[in-house]
Parts: sequence; C-alpha cells; structure tokens
Amino acid sequence: MSDTNERIADIVNTNDVVLFMKGTPLFPQCGFSSRAVAILDHLGVQYESVDVLQDMEIRQGIKSFSDWPTIPQLYVKGEFVGGSDIMMEMFEAGELQQLVTDAGVASAS
Repeated sequence: MSDTNERIADIVNTNDVVLFMKGTPLFPQCGFSSRAVAILDHLGVQYESVDVLQDMEIRQGIKSFSDWPTIPQLYVKGEFVGGSDIMMEMFEAGELQQLVTDAGVASAS
C-alpha cells in the first residue's frame, strides 16, 4: 500500500465520520462540499473533515482509495458511504440518520 493510501486509511479508520471535501466546514470551496457539510451539521454528529485542496496526494489518492471519481466523499466507521448526491438521497429517505445512529456516532456538542 502506498504512503498516501496508508494516510487515508489511518484517517478513515481513526475517525467515526470523515468527510473528504474541497475547503473546510466553515468555508467550503464548492457547492457539493457545502451541501455535504449542511447535511452533517443538520444530523448533529461529530465529524472530521479533510480539505483535499491542501494536499494533492490526498486529492488524487482518495479517488482510487474509494474507487469513486468525485469529491466530497463521506466515510462512516471506516465504510465509504458516497458523495453529496448519495448523502442527500439517504438523508431525505432517513437512511443517513439511521446509519449514524446504528453506527453509534457521537453527537456534536
């Protein structure tokens, strides 16, 4: 496994919820990342974010790590969930709330 894949695996496996995004939660750099942050904030869960614009190796590596071509990407308890469109569909269906509840993800406080 490459150093980049090891770094990504470490981030994904040491945080309950991770959002690989463009920008930061306070200053998203694209509409899709902004939507993903809004969904997670609405769920009220603790999450780690990784700004892929600050690290080109992570930006390219996350795409091969997940075999998913776009960013943002959401991981819950080490499992890839999807991008912002999948997050929105799951949120609207109540599935994302159920996923974080079943996973025992801590609430943001």
